[in-house]
Amino acid sequence: MTTPTAPPLSARLSLTPKTTLTGLLDGAWWPSSRDLEAQLPALVDALEDRFGRITRVAVNPTRWPVVPHKVPVTGHTVHVGWFTEQDPDKVILLSYTVGRCDLLVIPPETEPATAARLMAAAAVPGSVLTAGVLLSDETATGRRQRDAGSREDAWETDGGTAPRPLRHPVVGARMIPLPGNTRR
Repeated sequence: MTTPTAPPLSARLSLTPKTTLTGLLDGAWWPSSRDLEAQLPALVDALEDRFGRITRVAVNPTRWPVVPHKVPVTGHTVHVGWFTEQDPDKVILLSYTVGRCDLLVIPPETEPATAARLMAAAAVPGSVLTAGVLLSDETATGRRQRDAGSREDAWETDGGTAPRPLRHPVVGARMIPLPGNTRR
């Protein structure tokens, strides 16, 4: 009797198009969990056609609860290292043939719409934005969008109107006559 095996995980990945423009990132990876040992094989397999055989991976341990020393992937083993100096929101993959691939790591718990925006932003050819900047910009943008939505909700439910802007009768050192004020 044959035991059914789970289908291999697919990597949620976005890469910059092949171009002469080089940026700080080669794309983005959105893992399904913080289990590096379970997530790396699908990523490495997905990158093999473009970057060749990935032999080493570097991460910052801040975002990964367990960093294994070696991870078996299709046909070989990938050595994993960790460096606290490395951007915690980035993974570096090394290949003998192409060299280096730097990817933004989108947190697994990220909402799909946010992840899609981040994946697109990280795949812009020639971008000089770091992984940390992309994530902090998205966080700020998301916060502004949520705040704008809550202000709009308040407007719809409070029944009032916005207060009138205060009049400012002074511009520089000259007085601007207001209606009803005829004295000079």
